[in-house]
Amino acid sequence: MRSSRALYLFAVPALALYGGFFLLPAVQGLRYATTDWDGYSSSFHQVGAENLTTVVSNDDLFRHALTNNLKFLLVVVLGQTALALLLAVLLAARSRGSTWLRALFFLPTVLSSVSVAFIWKFVYDPNFGLANALLRTVGLGRFESSYLGNESTAILWVAVAQVWFHAGQMMVVYIAGINQIPDELYDAAKTDGAGRWQQFRHVTWPMVAPATALVVAYTTLQSFKAFDLILGLAGNPPRSSLDVLATRIYSTFANSQLGYAAAESIVFMVAIALVTFLQNRAAKMAHG
Repeated sequence: MRSSRALYLFAVPALALYGGFFLLPAVQGLRYATTDWDGYSSSFHQVGAENLTTVVSNDDLFRHALTNNLKFLLVVVLGQTALALLLAVLLAARSRGSTWLRALFFLPTVLSSVSVAFIWKFVYDPNFGLANALLRTVGLGRFESSYLGNESTAILWVAVAQVWFHAGQMMVVYIAGINQIPDELYDAAKTDGAGRWQQFRHVTWPMVAPATALVVAYTTLQSFKAFDLILGLAGNPPRSSLDVLATRIYSTFANSQLGYAAAESIVFMVAIALVTFLQNRAAKMAHG
């Protein structure tokens, strides 16, 4: 009994690190959110819930960043999940060719966000970029665009870069899920006359539901944390068309408004929790 109690001591270092680097800063953040501290002065004033009230009801910049973030989230979650699943279905077979293709599609994941940003800045350059050059080459020059310079669609083009960046990583998750499906299920489906689409719809898709939940949850967190990619593509500070919650909080902090930035961070965390909760509810409803 005494030895079993001693095992709890092994958790002390982890708990100490968790408390020192997460719980304590979180409590300090809640405290700063009720002040007008600039991050440098030795004194500050208590403002109560004024910061939170302003963020929620009277901050157009924050509201615009939230709208951009939700657009970005929608495109990335749908696009990355669909592309990762498609790649996994096509490359699940164990062969030398599929192994090389898996490595090729996984390659962007090992790059840094700054490297990816530079690659896609070249792709999107309206004068010398790869995207417009390819459109001109195939006779579709009328579809040329300024991409990141287009105020209404700029954030969507960043989402495309994010999908390219991490689709290969999520592909690996789906491949692992597909390889766990018993071959007997496919054999039974073939015996019943099911084609490839029916096999995917009635066997593959239901059986990879746990992998889909993992992919969607991880992709959602990635979408809210796409800070360095956006700064690399849009510069610092980013234009309003490319401003998301993470960059908005960073800009507020850089403007010596630490108390207000802490309040924005609280709203940010609540937004992440709400989106995650709604996704989990939707996933449970979709899979019965």
